[in-house]
Amino acid sequence: MRYKKFQNAGVEVSELAVGTWAIGGARYGETDEKESIKAIHAMIDNGVNLIDTAPAYNCGVSEQIVGRAVKGGYREKVFISTKFGIGDGMDKAGVIPRDASRKACFQECEDSLRRLDVDYIDFYFVHWPDANTPIAETMDALLELKKQGKIRFIGVSNFNQAMIEDCLKTTMIDVFQPPFSMVNQSEKYLITWCYDKGINTFSYGSLGSGILTGAIREIPNWDPLDFRFTFYDFYKEPKFSKCQELLKTMDEISESRGGVPLSQIALNWATQKPYIGTALCGVRNVKEAEENCAAFNWKLTDSEMQILDNKLAELKI
Repeated sequence: MRYKKFQNAGVEVSELAVGTWAIGGARYGETDEKESIKAIHAMIDNGVNLIDTAPAYNCGVSEQIVGRAVKGGYREKVFISTKFGIGDGMDKAGVIPRDASRKACFQECEDSLRRLDVDYIDFYFVHWPDANTPIAETMDALLELKKQGKIRFIGVSNFNQAMIEDCLKTTMIDVFQPPFSMVNQSEKYLITWCYDKGINTFSYGSLGSGILTGAIREIPNWDPLDFRFTFYDFYKEPKFSKCQELLKTMDEISESRGGVPLSQIALNWATQKPYIGTALCGVRNVKEAEENCAAFNWKLTDSEMQILDNKLAELKI
């Protein structure tokens, strides 16, 4: 496993992290709790030292599974990251409610500590910005939790630059969590801006919700409400066909390297960027966990990185 020293947080974090949205079990395909816990253990046994979760991943179910997974000595081996500030469902207008108020911050932290069954949370994120709560109020609440020893580091997810600048008027931000992968570089400017300020990135959607594994070559027949359809755009045209063209280039690199999995190419491409701190990656079983960890036994060459970058520029994904 490879590690990066996070600048503001001052800790060494593995370049691969366990993402746990899917294991919550709601609108994200089939799940199996026992297999999920085995997969998490396999990731940790292979050097991964960060698990990311959230209450919104099926009403706290994901947090509860993570809590069970870190029993038996595993808690001491990992940083735990979770979030607050959004509901798990939609209101009558089809909007997911957001609440990053002081009251919500304190209450959700207590709820997460209980579900995870831990004494403190390492990285605590505002999951999505709340337009109805002043950012200073949210940051003040996070600072209070930090003083109380309930959280160690402060993060924001899905914030824009102006919002982060407002946060910085109150406190230092340690980490930022945006989407980033070969097929989604929409936040690249903001990621590099944060990096220059010592704010390291947890990138989510690192494998394009599965499309960069190469396992899906036709638009799947999932439930129309599956989050891979509703939250991401990789499985809709015209992006789906562009992704398939990218996979052909990845196939060529894989073949030249004796058949390395495409997921390993995608993970190396992302984490070899200096401005990416760690790549969140969901796993459902031990095989996937070990395959993803093995990506960090080798690196893409500068030439291979350029081939991929050129293809991405050509496709304009």
